[in-house]
Amino acid sequence: MNKIAVYPGSFDPITNGHIDVVKRSLKFLDKIIIAVSTFPRKNFLFTVEERMNFIKEIFKNEKRVEVDSFNGLLVDYMKKKGVNIIIRGLRAISDFEYEFQMALTNRKMNRDVDTVFLMPGEEFFYVSSTLVKEIAKLKGYISCFVPEIVEKALKEKFNY
Repeated sequence: MNKIAVYPGSFDPITNGHIDVVKRSLKFLDKIIIAVSTFPRKNFLFTVEERMNFIKEIFKNEKRVEVDSFNGLLVDYMKKKGVNIIIRGLRAISDFEYEFQMALTNRKMNRDVDTVFLMPGEEFFYVSSTLVKEIAKLKGYISCFVPEIVEKALKEKFNY
C-alpha cells in the first residue's frame, strides 16, 4: 500500500520552509501531491501557473512529488484523488490554533481524512510567504528564504 499525502497551500510563493516540509514528508511517504490553491481568498502575487511552475522546477528531479491545483474544498479534492492524509507545516504556536481548527473541520466533513503536522527546520521556522513578499517589495535580501527561481521572479515583480 502506497503512503500518499496532499500538501495543500497557496504557495505564493513557495519558500525554503515549504520545501523543507516536503523533504521531511518524503522520509515517511511514498508520494506527496503539492496542491496549489486557486481559491481567490487572497490577493495572489503570482498566478497559479507561475506558482505551479516554481514548484515543478524545484522538484523536477524528485519523482515522488506531484504538483497539482485545486479550487474549492480540500476534502473534495482529496476524495477525487483517493488520498486521506494531509500534510501541514507548523511554524509557531500561532499557526497551531488555525491548523487545528482546519484539521478538525476537514475530519468532520470526511472522517477518513487525517492531518499530519510537521515543523520545518529551525532555520526556516519564522519564514512565511507574506514576510518574504514584504521584504522583496522593500528590495531586501531574500535569497536565504526562497530558491533562486523564486528570488528572480520576486525581483522581477518588484523591479529590482
